[in-house]
This record gives sequence, C-alpha cells and structure tokens, in this order.
Amino acid sequence: MDLLEKFFFTALLILCAAIDGTHADAMVTGAVFCDQCKDGQRSLFDYPINGMKVTVSCANSNGEIIMSREETTNWFGNYAMRFDGTPDLSNCYARVSVSGQGSMGCGAVAGPAQNLRLMFRMFDMEMYAVDALLSQPDQPMAYCPRSSNPVPAPVTTPKSPPPLMVPPIRGLPPMPPLPHLPPLPPLPPMPPLPPMPSVPLFPFLEASACSHEQWTMPEHRCYWRVVNPDTKVAVAFGLLASRRYGTDLTLWHGMEGRGDPYRTLLREGITALLNSYNSLQYPYHTISVIQQMNLALLGSSRNVLFTAMRFKRANAGTTGNLTCRFTQCK
Repeated sequence: MDLLEKFFFTALLILCAAIDGTHADAMVTGAVFCDQCKDGQRSLFDYPINGMKVTVSCANSNGEIIMSREETTNWFGNYAMRFDGTPDLSNCYARVSVSGQGSMGCGAVAGPAQNLRLMFRMFDMEMYAVDALLSQPDQPMAYCPRSSNPVPAPVTTPKSPPPLMVPPIRGLPPMPPLPHLPPLPPLPPMPPLPPMPSVPLFPFLEASACSHEQWTMPEHRCYWRVVNPDTKVAVAFGLLASRRYGTDLTLWHGMEGRGDPYRTLLREGITALLNSYNSLQYPYHTISVIQQMNLALLGSSRNVLFTAMRFKRANAGTTGNLTCRFTQCK
C-alpha cells in the first residue's frame, strides 16, 4: 500500500468514525517476533511467537510508573490493548515481560522496549502502534549467518621434514607374477524405485486461493495446518474480534455466517487467513489479514462490507488470477 492509498484509507476510517460515532477509547497494537540470530533486528529467519507477555507502562515526568497493562500475544504474535477514555500515552512504552507456554524456546532474553507511536487522534479516538518487539533464545541458531568481517586466524607455514635417506637395496630376487583371478559375478539388478507422490513437497510455495466452500469440505480437512476448526475466533483475530463475536465462537462455525455484513466479514476473513497459511503467493499475508480485520471492526458497516468484498475476491482467485489447488486428502 503506497502513501496515497494509506492517506485515503485513513481518511475513510476517520469519516466512518465521525458518521457512526465511536466510544472514547485508546487502542495499542503490535507484534512480538523471535530474534533467532540475536542480531537485534527483523530478518528472514525471525517469526512471530504466541503466548508472550507484553507490558505497556506509562511514566510521569519523574520517571515513576503511573499506569501499566499486560496482554498476551495470540497465535500470530499480535497483541492489542484497549484503554478507556483518551489518556496521554506519549510517555508510554511496550516491552516483552515474561515468556508464555507458546514461546517455543525463544523467551530467554527480552529485546529492547519500544515507544508508542500515535497513528491518529480524532473524535475522541486514539490509535497507537508499536514497532516489532523482539524475544531471543539463549544462543543464536546454528544456521544463522556469521559475521561479515571475521577475524582471520594466524597462518603458520609448517616446516618441511628432512628427506628420508633410504639405503639402496641390492641383490633382491624379482617379484613373482600375480595369479590370474576369476571375474566377479554380476550384481543383481536394482529394484524399481516407487513412483513419486503427486502432492508437491512444498505445497505452500504454489499459488492457490480457495473459497470457504472448499475449506469446509470434509475431504479437504488435511489443509488446516496452523489453526484447526475448533480454534476460537477471539484467539485467531484478537481483542476486537472477541468483543464483536464473543469468546466461544470457533473458526468452523464462523465460516457459516451470511446475510449480515459482520458475519460475511468473519466468513471471508477466516477463509483469507487459511489461504494465507496455505500459499505464500496468496495476495494477503497473515499479519495483513488480521490487521485489515481489526481496522474494519473499528469502522462503519460500510467499511466492514468493503473489506469483506476484498477478501471474497481474493479467496475466489480474482485478485492475482489464482486457482484452488486442493486435492482429496488421503
């Protein structure tokens, strides 16, 4: 999304808030990543981690903590905190506090804290964003790249040993000829190799987009990978989704909604989330799907319907000219 599109999208969100009206809230969002190489920055080897405790603390002019709130990241490493009213969060910062059960061995060392950045403040509504927080393991992974300027080891030239003096041998009889050995028997033929499977080794590298009807077929249940049909909508999409859809609705039942803009958004959003995990060439990556869902839930019904239609076009393969690559599970 370029700068002009961001401007118009922000203007649309502000207009929707002005028309429908919103409660005086302050929202803080961000994500936590595992810094596997311990280089202090996002890289190709880093991935979002769930179950991490994130604390947002606010200090006064004397450096004393006057307000603090803690939240746990969801399956996709995201967290969202809501503050009632419009408090001044200019002196607040976020940091990783304690690792959870889902930290996958990446909660030994917490990265530096990040200050809150005000995205916009309008009509008694504030939106803050936090740069990616990092959590590190005890030691960097073995496959991480080494330093680009390593210190060369000292080079020593070994001394050549003195030549071995062998006295000449005289008067030895000649060597007898070697006996003629029979030829070895031929090796048995190799058994034929089994046929290669028709399913590709890395199916997520293929370009694919499937509709919610394809995802709910029993013969395609094996394609549910990171999440399963019983995963809660609130766990997959965060705080705003739990306020709208409740804490007990599962992804499977969320894909049955129709007729209402918010239920349509949930059905197509869940389908887009599954497609983003199934194919790297899907138009929306996972974090983008979650962010667009949250922004739509903050806006009006018109904005909800527009976001649902964008997801529906991508799930149907219209965006990017994709097809569904599903085959029957065995």
